[in-house]
Amino acid sequence: MKKVFIYTVATLFFCFWGQAQDIKQAKSAIDAEKYEKAKEILEAITASKPTDGYAKFLLGNVSLLKGDYPAAKSHFDAGILCSTKGNFNYIGLGYIALDKGDVAEAEKYFALATQNSSKKDLEEMVYIGKAYTYSENPNYKKAVEILSNSRLIDPSNTAVLLALADAYKFNKKQNESYECYRTAFRLDNTLLRAKMGLGSLIKNAHNFPTALISFNEVIALDANYGPVYRELAETQYLWALNDARNYNDHIAKGLAYYEKYMSLTDYSLESRMRHADFLILAKDYKALEAEANEMSKLDKVNPRIYRYLGYSAYHNDNFETAINSLTSYVSNSSNRVIGRDYYYLGASKLSKALTLTPIDTLLIDNGVLDFKKSFELTPAIAGELSDLAKKLFEKKLYSRAASVYEIAIVNTETKSFLLDNFYFASSVYWSCSGHENLNPQQIEQLKKADLSLDTIIKASPSTQDAYLFKARIQVLLKNDSSVAKNYEDFITAANKKDPAELTSKAMKSKLVEAYNNLGVIYEVTDKVKAKEVFNKTLSIDPTNQYAIDQLKALK
Repeated sequence: MKKVFIYTVATLFFCFWGQAQDIKQAKSAIDAEKYEKAKEILEAITASKPTDGYAKFLLGNVSLLKGDYPAAKSHFDAGILCSTKGNFNYIGLGYIALDKGDVAEAEKYFALATQNSSKKDLEEMVYIGKAYTYSENPNYKKAVEILSNSRLIDPSNTAVLLALADAYKFNKKQNESYECYRTAFRLDNTLLRAKMGLGSLIKNAHNFPTALISFNEVIALDANYGPVYRELAETQYLWALNDARNYNDHIAKGLAYYEKYMSLTDYSLESRMRHADFLILAKDYKALEAEANEMSKLDKVNPRIYRYLGYSAYHNDNFETAINSLTSYVSNSSNRVIGRDYYYLGASKLSKALTLTPIDTLLIDNGVLDFKKSFELTPAIAGELSDLAKKLFEKKLYSRAASVYEIAIVNTETKSFLLDNFYFASSVYWSCSGHENLNPQQIEQLKKADLSLDTIIKASPSTQDAYLFKARIQVLLKNDSSVAKNYEDFITAANKKDPAELTSKAMKSKLVEAYNNLGVIYEVTDKVKAKEVFNKTLSIDPTNQYAIDQLKALK
């Protein structure tokens, strides 16, 4: 009996030890971004020991990293019922609540996770801090507060230091972040993510050569640590944006590093999606389309694949595929839709409409609605709308062009803000020009266009065509006093230009327009001045029949 007892105790010891080793391997796989491998290990643990709440929690975390919220919630819900460390799963539910923007619900779950914990149980606080750091709705200040308090309890806890370093980094406290990464690596020189964190801070400071040196030091420690190659790829991408002359070279190196990263992870759907995200940044849409097709073989129903297919198809001029893919993606309420999804959907509809004969204006109008949704989600995208609006302008689809420019000019921070205001105003003018009786909507648009021109004049008073279009708009609005003032302002601004510019055919035509319109207005109030301006028309165009006839009538 004694031998049986000793044997049983030994067996239990090795079982627990083996399980601890498996948990360690799973965490190592998560750190190395080998999520499929981590999932396999954790599923094996939960199958052999269904009461292990901690393994369930880690499995739920892997699902979160993969963006699979239903699977994550399922694991956390099951984990709560486990007899061992089930409390950790409340942290997972809190994380999901934060992502949904429900802070009160998240705090409730975090309180449940720690209600029976002692002050020295720091692992729960580490994961709560990470939740506040990495949530879709982060609270870096809260994360720093929680993790700083944990550091006071155990200054040598490397998990706390690493999580705190991340929170400081995202909170733009670079010095504090650097100190935490450095201390964590000093305490444990196998902690490659801490060493890599030091390089990421240098990368974020745009000191790219030094960042490369730092990341190569990580490779010297372990050439098979995949995440460092992702950092190298992202460094080359940022460097490309800041070094236009060598842009292609940096992008090529970045893509090579990303291929290396892929080879060292697991070529899972998740790593392919990270690769696809990088291909979007690198604007390699041919490779993106190929990657999207490979992903569809792995999982024909994963919604993010539709996003990648849509983006790449648009840039490869496969507009119908782009429309179908992105419509499938944005119409699924469970997907996290971003502004760029609607931007590409609208751009695909517009581009397809312009290839048809006759042009499908209804499809364009539908695309404009997508642009509005895109802007609501991501106002910065306004800076990319002007190129699409210009395509409509060049096709003389002026009312549609005005609709797109009107979205763009809401964002006053874009580089093309003033130019977009001008094209908005001119689009509105040309869409209303030639109409005898303007409807209320047209009158309202003309008033908006006039205000847009005021914006240009305030920022750049020498822009003579802004006065010209103000005058033209006031003609349509039948406001003679404003017509005269703006044509006069146009002439004044034009005459301040280089005399050589006044001799161009386009400028002569505009000056003739201004003088003839002023002459018509002055005929009512000041015939002498009317004769004067008609004679100025003839000084530019001696054969102008309208001015000749008006001068005859004034004698």
